[in-house]
Amino acid sequence: MLLFFLSSGLFLGWSLGANDAANVFGTAVGTRMVRFATAAAVCSVFVIVGAVVGGAGASHTLGKLGAVNALGGAFMVALSAGFTVYTMTRMSLPVSTSQAIVGAIIGWNLFSGSPTDASVLIKIVTTWVACPLLAAGFAMFFYTVFIRVSSRFPVHLLWEDTLVRWGLIVVGAFGAYSLGANNIANVMGVFVPVAPFETLTVAGLFSFTGTQQLFLIGGIAISIGIFTYSRRVMETVGGSLMKLTPQMALIVVLSQAVVLYLFSSQELSAWLVGHGLPSIPLVPVSSSQAVIGAVLGLGVLKGGRGIRFRVLGEIAAGWVVTPVVACVITFIALFFLQNVFSMQVMQ
Repeated sequence: MLLFFLSSGLFLGWSLGANDAANVFGTAVGTRMVRFATAAAVCSVFVIVGAVVGGAGASHTLGKLGAVNALGGAFMVALSAGFTVYTMTRMSLPVSTSQAIVGAIIGWNLFSGSPTDASVLIKIVTTWVACPLLAAGFAMFFYTVFIRVSSRFPVHLLWEDTLVRWGLIVVGAFGAYSLGANNIANVMGVFVPVAPFETLTVAGLFSFTGTQQLFLIGGIAISIGIFTYSRRVMETVGGSLMKLTPQMALIVVLSQAVVLYLFSSQELSAWLVGHGLPSIPLVPVSSSQAVIGAVLGLGVLKGGRGIRFRVLGEIAAGWVVTPVVACVITFIALFFLQNVFSMQVMQ
């Protein structure tokens, strides 16, 4: 039964791999600088590492938004979010998995009569606005620095091409790690309070906590989604919103990676607090929003020329609709699961 319940989380992980994880290498593949097979392999490995090593931070915030206290409820929350993301992906829209899982958790709160922590919800929604804005700012800064350095220290065209290709792979690996660390909470966070995994010791050298085992399973599901269904969204992000040069693609990937890392690093947050500085909230944010924010930042530097505003409007509409759709689907599905199938969805 545990495997059956976890299947919805695996489906959500697959959906994330097909959608959000594609954004890590979308610009690189869209500009034909990195082959899809290479991008998928690198992204899969590092997203799993990020999930297992650094995935604990952002999951705590989702737990404060709504602690789903039964396996049946966790199953339906993850399934509803995954179905929402899958539907948006079928429409080739880079939808936010973070928004889908938040909407689904609120749907469970409404059905179970559990309170939704308004302060936590406001913090999460604020990051939805801050994420693309930060990515745009980083992209504008990095691109300006890149142009000045390249003009002062010119490199032969062939060397520049090689450096950009390898740069896209290295930065993409960092982006995949950050994605796994930040977004694994979306995939398996609702199962953390209810999954009965015990700590495992491997060869007497290191141990896997129950949470890390969940995150490993979710990371594998994300990697399968990357390989099997991510091309369509890569093409949307990599070429449809605005035509990018390979150099611009490198900047977009770097900006997205930095933003996701900022919102997932427990070490950075602790360092800031230790030095009397305000901490960065550890919240799952959308790689789709970060990538699109970075692309728009570069578009602003170019005077707004080349931005396809119709595509931007379709993407923005998907962001607004996603949490509402996930919330409604979850509420209705929980009703059927409890009253038709007599399954416990809350305690």
